[in-house]
Amino acid sequence: MQIIIKNLQKKIPLSLKEIKEVVRGVLSYKKALKKSGEITILFVDDKQIREFNLFYRGEDYPTDVLSFDNSLDKKYLCVDIIISTETALRNARIFKVTSASELYRYIIHGLLHIFGYNDNDRKSKLCMQKEEDFLLRSLINP
Repeated sequence: MQIIIKNLQKKIPLSLKEIKEVVRGVLSYKKALKKSGEITILFVDDKQIREFNLFYRGEDYPTDVLSFDNSLDKKYLCVDIIISTETALRNARIFKVTSASELYRYIIHGLLHIFGYNDNDRKSKLCMQKEEDFLLRSLINP
């Protein structure tokens, strides 16, 4: 599995090694580590993610993470995840966590969407948050 990281922001320094470890950890947990393909993670600011959100979802506001499964079949993953580091910084202050931890949560969140999780209603959102919390604890603070 190829993991591509593109950094178009300057707000948060990124550890490419740790980001890849988080991605591999989620893939391993979801039993998708041996699949072939590529996962691209793009780190942007609020202005850029707002433009993506408007273009792809018709929503004219910045969001934390967008994820897209462009896979043509189940054997080959082709995934794009876009993350706003400005949103991560704001939320890290609110939730009293590190900016890196908040970014890892967004990576996990985006990947969980790819594996079929959704947060469209309260019950689904709570289930997804529980899974995010578990993976964060398991992968970041084993």
